Amino acid sequence: MPPKNKFLKEEIIEAAFQIAKEEGMDGITIRKIATKLGSSIAPIYVNFKDVEELKGEVISKISQISNEIILKQDTGDKFLNIGIASVKFAKEYSVIFKDLIVRSNIYMESYDSQVMHNIIEAMKEDEELKIFTEEELKDILMKMRVFQVGLCIMATNESFASELTDEKIIEMLKDTVGDIVNGIKVRKNKK
Repeated sequence: MPPKNKFLKEEIIEAAFQIAKEEGMDGITIRKIATKLGSSIAPIYVNFKDVEELKGEVISKISQISNEIILKQDTGDKFLNIGIASVKFAKEYSVIFKDLIVRSNIYMESYDSQVMHNIIEAMKEDEELKIFTEEELKDILMKMRVFQVGLCIMATNESFASELTDEKIIEMLKDTVGDIVNGIKVRKNKK
């Protein structure tokens, strides 16, 4: 008879997520999760075949949290909402942000596949961006990501806290989005 499922799958994922918040993705081990749950490792293996499968679920949870933060933004500009949400995520989940963005790892590929398609689709719905091809939208997104990652790294560094108020971050994102979009429009019109 298989062991009784003592913990819900969601509880195990949440415990692993809490470890990732404190230590990063590499901090997630079956033994640490069991300790956090006050359990043996058996209930974890009832729900997951290995730690990598569990880490995949943590990445899904991170994607869900990212999407929820995006949906809470209400500037009327989907692209700006994404930028603001990214900075908020970086501030609130700085260890995970640094782990996924600053370090080279397999987890970002998974995150990108779950989130980037949705961002491009949202960009296609923006009236100002409808003139661009999908390749041009990807170019705009890549340029914004480069700026945004730098801004997020600065936002997670407490030494910039007084300079990078929420208002200043929003202003910088708006200006940079406009600069990038207008620059690509100008180049497109010259062709």
